[in-house]
Amino acid sequence: MPSYAVVAVPVPLSQPFHYAIPAHFAAEVRPGARVLCEFGRRRLVGVVLTLSDRAPPVDPTRIKPIAAVVDPEPALPAELLAFLQELAAYYFAPIGEVLRLALPALERDQVKAMSAKGAFGGPLDLARQKQVGGRKVLFACPTDALEPPGTLRGQAAAVLALLRASGEQPVARLEERFKAARAAVKKLAGMGLVTLDERERPRDPFFRLPETPDSPPELNEAQALAAERIDAALAALAPTAGFAVASSPAAGSSAASSPAAGSPAASSSAASSPAASSPAASSPATGSSAASSPAAFLLFGVTGSGKTEVYLRAIATCLAQGRGALMMVPEIALTPQVVARFRARFGDDLAVLHSGLSDADRHAMWTSLRTGRVRVAIGARSALFAPVPDLGLILVDEEHDGSFKQEEGVRYHARDMALLRAYRAGAVCVLGSATPSLESIALVRRGKLTELRLPERAHREATLPEVHLVDLRKFGAGPSGDKLISLPLHRAIEQALKAKDQIILFLNRRGFAPSVVCEACGTVETCASCSVALTYHRGRRAPRATPGPHVASAALSSGQTGELPGLTPPRPPPRGKLLVPPPGHDTDDDHVLRGGRLRCHYCDYTGPLPDRCSACNAPSLALEGLGTERLEATIAESFPEARVGRLDRDVAGADKTEAILNRMRAGEIDILVGTQMVTKGHDLPSVTLVGVVNADAALSIPDFRAAERGFQLLVQVAGRAGRRDRPGRVLIQTRNPQHPAVAFAAAHDVEGFLRRELVDRQEVGYPPYSRLALIRVDAPDEQVARDAIGLLAARARTSPEGLARRVDVLGPSAAPIAKLRNRYRFRVLLRADERGPLRAAVAAVNEAKNSIERSVRIVIDIDPVAML
Repeated sequence: MPSYAVVAVPVPLSQPFHYAIPAHFAAEVRPGARVLCEFGRRRLVGVVLTLSDRAPPVDPTRIKPIAAVVDPEPALPAELLAFLQELAAYYFAPIGEVLRLALPALERDQVKAMSAKGAFGGPLDLARQKQVGGRKVLFACPTDALEPPGTLRGQAAAVLALLRASGEQPVARLEERFKAARAAVKKLAGMGLVTLDERERPRDPFFRLPETPDSPPELNEAQALAAERIDAALAALAPTAGFAVASSPAAGSSAASSPAAGSPAASSSAASSPAASSPAASSPATGSSAASSPAAFLLFGVTGSGKTEVYLRAIATCLAQGRGALMMVPEIALTPQVVARFRARFGDDLAVLHSGLSDADRHAMWTSLRTGRVRVAIGARSALFAPVPDLGLILVDEEHDGSFKQEEGVRYHARDMALLRAYRAGAVCVLGSATPSLESIALVRRGKLTELRLPERAHREATLPEVHLVDLRKFGAGPSGDKLISLPLHRAIEQALKAKDQIILFLNRRGFAPSVVCEACGTVETCASCSVALTYHRGRRAPRATPGPHVASAALSSGQTGELPGLTPPRPPPRGKLLVPPPGHDTDDDHVLRGGRLRCHYCDYTGPLPDRCSACNAPSLALEGLGTERLEATIAESFPEARVGRLDRDVAGADKTEAILNRMRAGEIDILVGTQMVTKGHDLPSVTLVGVVNADAALSIPDFRAAERGFQLLVQVAGRAGRRDRPGRVLIQTRNPQHPAVAFAAAHDVEGFLRRELVDRQEVGYPPYSRLALIRVDAPDEQVARDAIGLLAARARTSPEGLARRVDVLGPSAAPIAKLRNRYRFRVLLRADERGPLRAAVAAVNEAKNSIERSVRIVIDIDPVAML
């Protein structure tokens, strides 16, 4: 029997640690198991990576024994454990921090049992453990047994019929429909017609109400062909062998064949070996493919082309083969819409995973997957780590979306890692988008992805909307008086309202005014902790008791305040520039400007709107620019008969986003104003007009991907119009109508834009024609941060790859946002044609981290997305 276990503990260190296996735990300690370990003066829950007979090359007296085994079966299956180790190595991330992403909280019963045995060192150790568990819910599930004819009557027969038609149900939900449901279920259980199972109480809002089953629609020719190709790939997968736990190392897995990355017993770290730690040099996404490789597809379809229906058919095929499926969407806001469609098709046998879940809900979802009771997982990027049984299919919707990249902690890209996990698990991967990323298009060109096209909208009556460019250099303000609500846009809104259609106005700036400027000296009020302008948020006040126009604001939509008949919200702002009243000067406009708050959107600082300039003390501050708050108020004033709502991060969260969208679908909102949250995947059949208020904002960011992201936003928001039988219309306001992103979006020419942008990227040597790693440092002292980045840049330049010019070292330089949360930020960018040399240079930088002062925070970002 192995004598030692290599354990990853949740600390920010790249290496795991050896622990001795007590004889009484020998049968329970297996790869993937959670164990309680002594680490310094603490006891932490770690995960066993591998087992070993060889003693590590350290003093034997320093090797501590495992204190307890947490789970009766390993928490992580072999497939998932091996994938997580490869992810940690690729992103130079601490293995313990990576494993934490995939694990739920401990059950209270487990903690109590270990505490009773003295496994925890004391109340402090006990308090550190996240715990879940409490009241449980009784579920009734129909069996395959058949009742003798004539033996069931009344509610027992009705309950059984419902369970057979709809699948398992909480007994409490059955009691809402049948008064004697509990007695009926008890009788059915005694006859072997149903089974009863106690589970943790599900509190996720997606499962509160029953969903009416749907009927699969008829596919058009392109959809049918795409579904057929995916089905063929699924049929070609190796037969399933059941949902095996990680009781022994999987053949060929990195966890089975080599020591863990950074282990003291390992001769070299996987993270520092470019060949070993590339996300599979043979994976379809990154290198040469084998003949037996599972398939990976890019589902490239116009907006409204029915990609979700193709996903549903693929999952049905996957489930019919006894495999599990994983569906990822870019935003939590999209999850309710997707879950509703999936529940209508597959019932409640789904696990929903996202960062907004409570520990208890996450644990319940995780358990349903790990035990094999549920075989379909849906969620945002964190769903990548779901323990889906017999994984056969991974779907990534809106694969181009930047939110798939995690920007804090472990900086992984869920799209890229979905390709890797599918490849390692022998599963099929499907990436879907109307505006594919350049990286995915490059993989198609290299033969690593197979392209499936959906060139037309799914509804026969639906067509792509007409797009008109409004040149703001030629058109002045409309009746609203604001230059960003031009006369053509104003008239288009009037026409849509007259036709009883709905409208979306897209402006990617939150708040009331993006900046506060001194008209005397030109100073912009900035955050004291960050080098960014403060945004003015007007907020909402108690309405006046005077009759007037009705505004169905997002706050009302989300249930924050009730609608009061005969009362109006605060008077909208006057047209033109808004001045901050000087001290002691009372005007009729004070209710607009006083009482609001200045906010920093980076550090969350909030403060009052000042009366005087912070630089010259002149009482001449003015609000500059247009945010969604001000746009909402201006539109409400200009169109008093319309019900106006707003959707942005200031009003989103919990159930609020879905409540606003539900009001939109129910026709209770006429005009929806919003940021990019309104652009993503929402199916709103009555929207016929989309107005892009300022297309230039997204194109002026100092980022080589700015044109690509701006184009994607324009195409996606335009795709919300005309999705049914009524034709759609899109107005894009811009001062630069010749910009390729704007011109190609207006022409619905996605392929043309991709071709041009690929040529531009190749010319300047940026992805997908090169590999990047961004080294960021920040510190409270500016000079300390500057010295640290200089040392790391020098280490990259003097590495063998740097000296041989196989890696370009760009910088160091101050970050575009030079100060954030009172920490000064600097960066250096490493670029190479091939991944191997780049990783070797990054490994050299990673080794130099230990010589940097402790006050400096160092971030290694592989394949960076956010460049600010």
